[in-house]
Amino acid sequence: MRTFDFAPLYRSTVGFDRLFSLLDQPETSAAWPPYDIEKVSEDAYRITMAVAGFAQDEIELTQHDTTLLVSGQRKGEERERQFLHRGIAGRTFRQTFNLAQHVRVTGASLNNGLLTVELKREMPEALKPRRIAIGGTQATAGQDNAPSQNAPTQVEDRSEAA
Repeated sequence: MRTFDFAPLYRSTVGFDRLFSLLDQPETSAAWPPYDIEKVSEDAYRITMAVAGFAQDEIELTQHDTTLLVSGQRKGEERERQFLHRGIAGRTFRQTFNLAQHVRVTGASLNNGLLTVELKREMPEALKPRRIAIGGTQATAGQDNAPSQNAPTQVEDRSEAA
């Protein structure tokens, strides 16, 4: 069993307590249904869940802030059947995924028993990095690193020739 002391990290960081609490929790048993999480591109992700036996109207996806909840509940068996072996699970499930800030679900599909959820991180313009002009005057829009009118356009070599 692995044990880590996160106390020094709690003392030297602000706002990461939720992350360290998640790391501090013991691992749970394998979640059902099985799933994959893949990074498709720099700002796009995909969750693929194996939900064999579930129809599209028996699965519900809900995103609330930074939490994605995927739940499935069978509508009911048509008739009582007698199984000699039952290997395909049809039990109700609830799977929660904690998403980063500004990640939203862009689409979902159910094909061949695999539920695919597409996710994309969309950073608001106000939070994107922006270039700040150096100098005392406000630069014009779109030309934040253009030379100011008071600054010389060429640098003269004032060193003495030997």
